[in-house]
Amino acid sequence: MERRKFLGLGLTAAAVLPVALSAKDFRQEKPDVWTAHKVEPAIEALYGKITPIEEGIKIQLPKVASNGGAVPVKFKSDIPAKTVALFQDANPESAVAVFDEPSVIDFYINIKMKASGTITVVVEGKDGKFYIGKQSLEVALGGCEG
Repeated sequence: MERRKFLGLGLTAAAVLPVALSAKDFRQEKPDVWTAHKVEPAIEALYGKITPIEEGIKIQLPKVASNGGAVPVKFKSDIPAKTVALFQDANPESAVAVFDEPSVIDFYINIKMKASGTITVVVEGKDGKFYIGKQSLEVALGGCEG
């Protein structure tokens, strides 16, 4: 198959794909989550008053992030989830992302942090329970690794 025809078919398929997907706009539905300056009020704005269980979530971070503009965060869990939310406590707004109905919880993303702090992941399980994982890291100011 010629490359142009192949690319044309791929672009056509990609144009149809978003129609089949559905996603919640948590910024629209729950705006207080995105303006909360602390992690606990952001979690409460998203989920209400909950008592999460501290188990089932593995977070991997560097001990010292040399670049606060791109802090690598990896987190995973085997918990069947309705939602997964990522928070940090170094920036003015603590909410980073909310994932709706993830089929597999195995994420690797880079986030921005202006200072050292704690990463928090909350999983809303399909079993109706909430799970939480936390891990702290240092961010080297000026990219000098301490």
